[in-house]
Amino acid sequence: SNRSLYRRPTTVDEMNTLGYDGKVAVITGAGGGLGRQHALFLASRGALIVVNDLGGAVDGAGSDASAAQKVVDEIRSAGGEAVANHDSVSTPEGGESIIKTAIDAYGRVDIVINNAGILRDKTFHNMTSEFVDPVIDVHLKGAFNVTRPAWIHMREQGYGRVISTSSAAGIFGNFGQANYGAAKMGLVGFTRVLAAEGAKYNIKSNVIAPLALTRMTENLMGAIGDKLDPSLVTPIVAWLAHEDCDVSGEIYSVGGGRVARVFIGETQGFYKSGLTLEDVRDNWAQIRDTDGYQIPANLPEETGMFFNAMKDA
Repeated sequence: SNRSLYRRPTTVDEMNTLGYDGKVAVITGAGGGLGRQHALFLASRGALIVVNDLGGAVDGAGSDASAAQKVVDEIRSAGGEAVANHDSVSTPEGGESIIKTAIDAYGRVDIVINNAGILRDKTFHNMTSEFVDPVIDVHLKGAFNVTRPAWIHMREQGYGRVISTSSAAGIFGNFGQANYGAAKMGLVGFTRVLAAEGAKYNIKSNVIAPLALTRMTENLMGAIGDKLDPSLVTPIVAWLAHEDCDVSGEIYSVGGGRVARVFIGETQGFYKSGLTLEDVRDNWAQIRDTDGYQIPANLPEETGMFFNAMKDA
């Protein structure tokens, strides 16, 4: 293939440019939208890409192998390296097969971007299991199914980067998306546990909440959609996927050129050793007061806030 894209940097600007030479990235749902942008960009910077896409409709129905292959062809014609995979993330066997594609083609896996998703919106009182199960299977279980076989390799090689795609619909809530919101917030919990378990193996795990005009959102965005190009989400994903990035267990909201950290904080709260119902009522304002909040990185840090309150009393 044409390697001219990846000649050694010669200018100061080029030397200051982040690259991914030899790193293998698996990107799910990469046949279009955000995943396609992530794939094209990382490939242009030297990463070897597994483009996974089932090629289904927005609601997950059907499949079409050409979606992933088109992106592979785009990457190759630009001088990059990529292979296609058409398995569904929604089963453990599918996840294993996706990672096997990376190992068979390139011998390793360094980066997993959990991006595959479907939508089946309904108001909660109408939300029966055929709306719930497929959404949980693709978004939440899909991340388990793909990341776990990759994790085994990442632990052995002492290196890995996992980026999962959450949503403001889960973190902050959105009408008509109980299924999607629950799955997306589930990915935050998933990410934070992976951050704790991956720390000693140099595996970083983070999550993004993107705002972009894609097939899944084109009917929702209206006039602002023009400013929400999916390529504007890729820079934070690429940074979280890079070896120089040292954060883990964090959440970043991104869209239209804006990047912001979202965090889960806890108030100072109220403490009394013999806490009663009436104590809660009478100290409700203090319990809810966000002044002096803390941002625990993990469960032990959060538990420490209890011990501190108890020993100071």
